[in-house]
Amino acid sequence: MQFASIAMYLTPQPLADATAKLWSFLRHYLSQAGLTDLPETLDRTLPYDEAWLRSDLLLSQTCGYPFASRLRGKVRLVATPVYDHPGCDGPLMRSFIIVRTGSSLRTLEDLRGTTAAINSPDSNSGSNLFRAAVAPRAREGRFFGRIIETGSHGNSIAAVVEGRADSAAIDCITYGNIRRFNPGHVDGVRIIAETPKGPGLPFVTSGDASDERVLLLRRALTAAVKEPSLAATRATLGLVDFAVLSEADYEPLLSLAGDALPQLTA
Repeated sequence: MQFASIAMYLTPQPLADATAKLWSFLRHYLSQAGLTDLPETLDRTLPYDEAWLRSDLLLSQTCGYPFASRLRGKVRLVATPVYDHPGCDGPLMRSFIIVRTGSSLRTLEDLRGTTAAINSPDSNSGSNLFRAAVAPRAREGRFFGRIIETGSHGNSIAAVVEGRADSAAIDCITYGNIRRFNPGHVDGVRIIAETPKGPGLPFVTSGDASDERVLLLRRALTAAVKEPSLAATRATLGLVDFAVLSEADYEPLLSLAGDALPQLTA
């Protein structure tokens, strides 16, 4: 049995339901094209980052920075989704830098010496793009006074609201999803700046997948954004298209990290 896991945007619940419907369509398309041993449902038991290097991986979605830094050559790029959330630009995305609604912090410069929340050190949206945004303001390789790691964008928002952190960077897709489906979660924060943009979260398959397999997966995804019966599903996901990017398109994310890495940590 092949393995499929699309687990980057599964909360709130409407997103999980829509993602399941998307997979149902993809599975039917791939089955009609002759693929066998397709899973009935997406796997939701394995942490998303443990799915990426499985030898039986058929389809998954990874973060741009881990792809650029440690997955290239080990997985194959399939396509990058295009979302219509504010802050997205075709297959490119950015993060919104947030502070508490009542905070006196108004600009990036005001964040100097404060506490920043990141979801994880290898997150492109929550850490890498955040670094890039503050790098020009660093002094002797320092900017923030302290960094806390929260484990998720939702937890980073909570840390800012509760005062455990002064700021965080939330990717525009996650922020848009929360604003639509759980607006109360962001009522206590406001956006003070945007990060630089970079390529979004790519869909990938196993590193030994054939060119024919990659092409078939791309055709299935393209069919999904044209299928009339999936209009409501796409609207829920904010999905409007897929773009085929190259590994070289993701290399600038490494440059951002290299330029900004000293500036995020004090």
